[in-house]
Amino acid sequence: MSHSNIPSVYEPHQVEGRLYRRWEEQGLFQPVPGPDRIPYTIVIPPPNVTGELHMGHALNNTLQDVLIRWRRMQGFDTLWVPGTDHAGIATQVRVEEQLAGEGLTKYDLGREKFLERVWEWKHNYGDRITTQLRRLGASCDWSRERFTMDEGCSAAVREVFIRLYEQGLIYRDDYIVNWCPRCGTVISDIEVEHREIPSHLYHLRYPLKDGTGGVVIATTRPETMLGDTAVAVHPGDGRYRHLVGRTVLLPLLGREIPVITDEYVDPGFGSGALKITPAHDPNDFEIGQRHGLPQVQVIDAKGRMTAEAGRYQGLDRWECRRRVLADLEREGLLVRIEDLEHAVGHCYRCQTAVEPMLSKQWFVRMRPLAEPAMEAVRDGRIRFIPARFTKIYLNWLENIKDWCISRQLWWGHRIPVWYCGECGETVVSRTDPPACPACGGAALEQDPDVLDTWFSSALWPFSTLGWPEDTPDLARYYPTSVLVTARDIIFFWVARMIFSGLKFMHREPFAEVFIHGLVLDALGRKMSKSLGNGVDPIEVIEQYGADSLRFMLVTGNVSGNDLRFHFEKLEGSRNFANKLWNASRFVLMNLDGYRPGTATPERLELADRWILSRFEEARARTTAGLETYELGEAARALYEFVWDEFCDWYIELAKLRLYQGTPAERGTAQDVLVRVLCGTLELLHPFMPFITEEIWQHLPHEGDTIMYAAWPAAQPALRDESAEREMAHLIEMTRAVRHLRSEMNVPPTLRAEALLVVPNKAVRGTVEQWKGYVENLANAVVRPAAELETRPELAAHAVVPGVEVFVPLAGLIDIDRETERLTRELQQVEKDLTRVEGKLANPVFLAKAPVEVVEKERSKQAELAGKRQAMTKRLAVLSRNSESGIGNL
Repeated sequence: MSHSNIPSVYEPHQVEGRLYRRWEEQGLFQPVPGPDRIPYTIVIPPPNVTGELHMGHALNNTLQDVLIRWRRMQGFDTLWVPGTDHAGIATQVRVEEQLAGEGLTKYDLGREKFLERVWEWKHNYGDRITTQLRRLGASCDWSRERFTMDEGCSAAVREVFIRLYEQGLIYRDDYIVNWCPRCGTVISDIEVEHREIPSHLYHLRYPLKDGTGGVVIATTRPETMLGDTAVAVHPGDGRYRHLVGRTVLLPLLGREIPVITDEYVDPGFGSGALKITPAHDPNDFEIGQRHGLPQVQVIDAKGRMTAEAGRYQGLDRWECRRRVLADLEREGLLVRIEDLEHAVGHCYRCQTAVEPMLSKQWFVRMRPLAEPAMEAVRDGRIRFIPARFTKIYLNWLENIKDWCISRQLWWGHRIPVWYCGECGETVVSRTDPPACPACGGAALEQDPDVLDTWFSSALWPFSTLGWPEDTPDLARYYPTSVLVTARDIIFFWVARMIFSGLKFMHREPFAEVFIHGLVLDALGRKMSKSLGNGVDPIEVIEQYGADSLRFMLVTGNVSGNDLRFHFEKLEGSRNFANKLWNASRFVLMNLDGYRPGTATPERLELADRWILSRFEEARARTTAGLETYELGEAARALYEFVWDEFCDWYIELAKLRLYQGTPAERGTAQDVLVRVLCGTLELLHPFMPFITEEIWQHLPHEGDTIMYAAWPAAQPALRDESAEREMAHLIEMTRAVRHLRSEMNVPPTLRAEALLVVPNKAVRGTVEQWKGYVENLANAVVRPAAELETRPELAAHAVVPGVEVFVPLAGLIDIDRETERLTRELQQVEKDLTRVEGKLANPVFLAKAPVEVVEKERSKQAELAGKRQAMTKRLAVLSRNSESGIGNL
C-alpha cells in the first residue's frame, strides 16, 4: 500500500466493516496452536439471545478484546469463545408477547408448538447481538460459537444433573421459595431485589380459646394471618410465660392454634409475639419444621387467595389485605397501626413483589460444593481483581442456602426426570426412557419444569470446549485464563462456575476473575429503560466509530469501579483518534526517499533520543497496566505519549529537518518517526484495533496484519535520562515563551526576543546547543545568559525551574490599545462573575436547581475567577510599562 495515498480525514464507517470482514474471512481470530505457544483462553459471558448490545456489554467485551488482542500479539495461542444464553424467562416472555399480538397464548399452542415458535424466534433474532459484537471489533473465534441450548451444551447439562442426583446432591422437596406471580415461576434468592418501601406494622389481637384474655402480635402482612398455625414467643420472655402451651383462636377463621416458644423470636420487635405462617415465610417455615406445625397455603401461584383462606378465597392478595384489616377493625381485633419502612423483595425482571410460597421444587445441596469453591480462592488458585471482591464472594458462599434449580417455564433445559403413572417410580435418566425400569410400564410423564438458566451457564467454561466428551479443545484450553465480568453477577455466575469446574473438571475454571463496574449515566444513575437514560452503543459507533467508544470506555475504567458515561469524554476519544490519524498522515506524506535503519545511534540528536526514551517509558507503562489489569492506566499512558509528546513536540521538532535538513538529517528524522509511530500503533492496537490496522497497512511493515505484529519488546538501552532531563528544560522554556506571547496578545507572525537567565552552566550549555528548538517552536530569538546586567523594564516575565524568562514587548504590541482592550474584557468578566456569585449565594437556587446545574455554575465561577486574576496581572504588567514613559510601542 502506498505511503502517501492515505485519506485526509479518517472515516470509521468506511474502514471498520471492511477490516472486520477481512479479519474474519481470513480466520485471524482462530487460535494458532504450537508446541512453543502457551494457550490463553477467555470464554465470553454469554449475553441473552433476546438481547441487544448495551453499554455494559460494550465495556465488558472491550476489556476482553483488549486482553485477547494483547496476548495474541505476545505470541500466545489465544482463544476467545463466543456464545449466547437461552435466557429462560426473558426469551419466553418475548415470544408470549409476540403471541399476544396474534390473540394467542402459549396454552393455545401447547408445549411442543410453543417451543417451535421460540426456536423460530431464536433463529430469526438470535444473531442480532453477535452481529453487534462484531461492530464493536470483538475478535472472538466465531467458528466456535456456542449456545447454552445447543446439542453439546444440552448434553453437558443433563450429564451434570444426573451425576449430582446420583451423588445425592440434587433432591426434590417442599420448601419456601421466592415466587413471582407475574412471571409464574420461582426465582432464586439472588434474583430478588430488596427495596425499602413505606409500609405499616399492624398490631392484631389473637384471643385465648378460654376467653380469659389474648395475645397481641405485630405483622407487616395481615393477609397471611389466614395461614397461621401458631403464635411463638421467646423462651426467656417473662411477659408471655403464662401463655406458653395454651391455645388461641385465629381471628376471622376461628382456627385453634398453639402458643409455642422458639429462640428465633426477637422480644424487642413489635409486641415480642410472632405469628407463624409456615407456608408463606422462610423463617416461619424453619420454625414450623422444628415444631411439627401444619403448613396452610392461603396464597396461590397467581397471587390470589386459596380455599384455605375461607371467605377471602379468590381475592387478590392486596385486596385481601384491605378486607382483612377492615374485618379485624370491625371485630375490635386491630389494636393499632404503626408507620414502618422495611425491605420488600421484588422480582429482578418484572419488579413484582415476590411471594414467599411453599412449593415442591428441585434443589442442589450447596454446602459440599461451596467448601471447595471457597478453598480455591482462599489458597490463591483463583484470584479476584480487585482483591476486595474476594470478601464479597466468600461471605456469600459461607452463608449459602441450597440452590432451587427448577423453574415453571417451557423454554429451557427440561429436567431429566420422569414419573411412572403405574408404579409411582421416579426415573432420572441420561436418555429419554421408553418404559419404566421398575415395572416396565409405558405411562411415563416427564417433569414439566425446566432448569434455572444459570445451571447451564455455570458449566460454560468447559461445556463450550466439548465436555463431557474428551475433546482436543478441552485438553488444550481448559482451564481458561481469566474471566472478565461485571460486579453484579459474582453470585449469579462466577461462584457457580467455580464450584462446577472444581466438581466436574477437578480444576478451577480460570486463574483470575477481573471484575469491572457498571456503566452509569452522567448523573451516576444506572442506565434503564424506565429512566430513559440508556445510550445505544451501536448509535455511538455509527456516529463516532468503534475505536472512539472503546477508548473512552477503557480510559474511564478503574477496575471494579462504576464508570459514568459522558459524551464529552467520547468527543475527547474521537479527537484523539483524529490526532493520531493526522500525525500518521503527516509522517506518511514525508517519507519520500525513506530508508529504514538510517537512524543509527551516532546520528540521533537530542529530540530523537528523547522521543525514543519516552516511547520506551510508554511501552513499559502500557505493558505493566495490562499485566496488572489496570487497563485504564495503560490506555492513559498511550494517550499522554501520543498527544503530549509525539504529536505536540517531536513531530513539530522533526519538521525542521524534514523540510530544511540535509539528506542524512532528513533520513534520521524519517526513521525515528516510523519506528515510534509503528511501535505506538502496535501498543494502541488492542484498544483501537481499526484505526491502528488502517494506518499500519500504509506504513512500511512486515506481515499481513497488525493483529499478529509482535508486541513491542523491552529495550532498556533506549532509556536516556539525560536526554529526558535536557528536553524537559527546553520544553518548559518553550512553554513559558509561548505563554507570555499569548498572555500579552503578541501577534503570532511577529518574531519575539526571549532572554533566558540560566545560572546553571550545564543547563545553559544545553540551551546554547539546542536553542533552535525553542526558537522554532516559540517563534523567538533566544538569548541565554548566566545573568542580566540590567533587568528589562518593558518585558513580560515568567519563572520556570532554574530559568527566568523575559520577553521584551517593545515593537510587538500597542500598549495603550492592549490596555483598553483588556480593561473592557475585565469589566465584562467581573460583571459575569458577580451574576454567577449572586446565583450561588441564593439559597432558593441551591435548594431547587438540579445538582448538575449547580455544579455547572460553580465551574463557571472558578473559570471566571481565574480569568479575572490573569487579566489583572496582565494589566499590571502593561501599567508598569506605560508608567515608564513609553506610550505607543
